[in-house]
Amino acid sequence: MVLSSRARFASVVLVLAGVASGWTARAQSPAAAVPPSPPNNDAPNPYQTVENYFQLPEGRTWGSLSSVDIDRDGTSIWVAERCGANSCNGSSLPVVIKFDSSGKPVRSFGSGMFVFPHGIHVDRQGNVWIVDGQGNMDPARGGRAGRTGAAATTTPVPAKPLGHQVIKFSPEGRVLLTLGTAGVAGADDTHFNMPSDVVTAPNGDIFVADGHGGQSNARIVKFDQNGKFIKTWGKLGSGPGEMDIPHAIAMDSRGRIVLADRNNNRLQIFDQDGNFIAEMRQFSRPSGLFIDKNDIVYVADSESNKSRSHGEWKRGIRIGSLQDGKVTAFIPDSNPNADEPPLAGTSGPEGVAVDARGNIYGAQVGQRSLMKYVKP
Repeated sequence: MVLSSRARFASVVLVLAGVASGWTARAQSPAAAVPPSPPNNDAPNPYQTVENYFQLPEGRTWGSLSSVDIDRDGTSIWVAERCGANSCNGSSLPVVIKFDSSGKPVRSFGSGMFVFPHGIHVDRQGNVWIVDGQGNMDPARGGRAGRTGAAATTTPVPAKPLGHQVIKFSPEGRVLLTLGTAGVAGADDTHFNMPSDVVTAPNGDIFVADGHGGQSNARIVKFDQNGKFIKTWGKLGSGPGEMDIPHAIAMDSRGRIVLADRNNNRLQIFDQDGNFIAEMRQFSRPSGLFIDKNDIVYVADSESNKSRSHGEWKRGIRIGSLQDGKVTAFIPDSNPNADEPPLAGTSGPEGVAVDARGNIYGAQVGQRSLMKYVKP
């Protein structure tokens, strides 16, 4: 018997209600409510924090950053920094910076190319992918309406449209591929609306998490290695396979797509055709996501607080295994007042990456810094 796509979807739904001691799985219909996971704040912290490790280029100060990844060499660090502020709109500073293992800057590029650098991915060839999560023609950025076909406002249109794109660079900074339409938001095969992150498969296929705004589109978009559109899946919602602010995306050793479904306080796992496999809630509210070669997952929660009905969960980086779902370590946010201004919205690392030596790097939006965490 050949099952319909809807029937196949329903037949494979598993909900993983994991806690610190492990996980459980049970069949679940797509419409059924999923009970919240109890707060998971008690795992040990075996790491020490190293502050002020990274030296910015002369004359620069840190802006907000959510983008950090590891170079192909396993020790150098790439970031996309928001130009000393929380936006690069109108700035001529280079956005993409590479640091060596001692924290010194060794390369930078991407001047005048981005509005809101949000996601970063270093592929197997060492190429650097940057996701621009806003557009300079959006109404909030002082330009015309961002949606395709929307009426223009009386605000002057920027001379060079930017944003709502994914750009692939060589390690030297040469543009190799561009996805999306500069400055124009949408939700079809040639437009993104506030994309968040990108990851590539061993065969070169590209997967983009799209829909940071959380109001219109919430999806994953798949392209081949040349940027040809293949398919898209997901919609705004909280059921299995639905999404609400798909904020980070990664791939495990089996080639499964792991999504930080932030507003739903969970990770979701899919195959590369978009079939829902499982969800994990024991890693809290995920903003950042990194998976190492052993399927150890590092999940950065920068947003849990009482106003989001997730106040019993502490912010920080939770570390565990995708194989059994156990949370084995927790690096808490250094800010003790997560519900008070000025860092009530976001605090602690939003982006996370891990080098070949096991050192962890946290990219902070609220505190505007890049942290290093090491085992003594």
